[in-house]
Amino acid sequence: MTSRYNNYSDFLKNKYGVKVYKLPISIPVTCPNRDGTCGFEGCSFCGDIGAGYQHIPETVGIKEQIGMHKGHIIEKYKAKKFIAYFQNYSNTYLPLPVLENYLLEACDEDVVRIALATRPDCVSDNYLEKLADIKNKRKVDITIELGLQTVNYHVLEEIRRGHSLAEYLDSMQRINKYGLESCTHVILNLPGSDRLDVIETAKVLSAMKTTEAKIHALYIIKGTTMADEYLAGKLQLVSMDEYIERVILFLEYLDKDIVMQRLIGRAPASHTEFSNWGEKWWNIKDKIEKILDERDSYQGRLCDYLNGKALKKFEIV
Repeated sequence: MTSRYNNYSDFLKNKYGVKVYKLPISIPVTCPNRDGTCGFEGCSFCGDIGAGYQHIPETVGIKEQIGMHKGHIIEKYKAKKFIAYFQNYSNTYLPLPVLENYLLEACDEDVVRIALATRPDCVSDNYLEKLADIKNKRKVDITIELGLQTVNYHVLEEIRRGHSLAEYLDSMQRINKYGLESCTHVILNLPGSDRLDVIETAKVLSAMKTTEAKIHALYIIKGTTMADEYLAGKLQLVSMDEYIERVILFLEYLDKDIVMQRLIGRAPASHTEFSNWGEKWWNIKDKIEKILDERDSYQGRLCDYLNGKALKKFEIV
């Protein structure tokens, strides 16, 4: 760890030896929380394009999307290798042969990793077996990014998530069984959540051995149920200072080996009623890192609860 938390860019550089950059990929896919399988309206915070903003239309072929993104990224960021990031909605919510074809198309010579954003209820053994087979035959790492958001299942119900904590626990056990990597998405300031939820979320992610974690503050996306509540004054959001405290608390309880993809996200003003308290995302990140330094704090500082905490008093020193 070269900083006070296990930084994603450092992890990639150490693993692959060169600068690695994500290329967002769009495919024609939806979500079981939108097509009627477990709901029609989607999560109360989710907009009509899913999680992605920097995307090329799904009508463009995958190899063409990769080529278009690479041309821009190589020039601007000097990246040498790439991650094909299937970003919008639930990218494993497809017939298995269709998903397999998309993944094989993404196996470009400079693509060292494929990331699939999806939901905990869209993970099963037969799909994971196929992903593991592609990983081994094509020599490409595969990360399944799970949208958990919080371990508070009451809050999950309130935001119409369409799954509970149990589905996350089940999917993580299966992912680990097949030797695939995982990234868990969480939102630390959902309405109804508190600092105890932040601590418990970090603990669950650590116990389930997620490979990576990705956190961001809540966006209020235009046209959503949550936007209606926000504009009507029915939604109270925590302050930026409180969010920063929650990020630090999360890091302190998180296992030091979990790679942090991000501490704060971003969303364009054109799509949101509220995003990051009107502050630039990098300024919030800088504030978090500054406070970590001032307090001499770091990721994993309070991660002492695994492997039989109560038995440690019997250990021979």
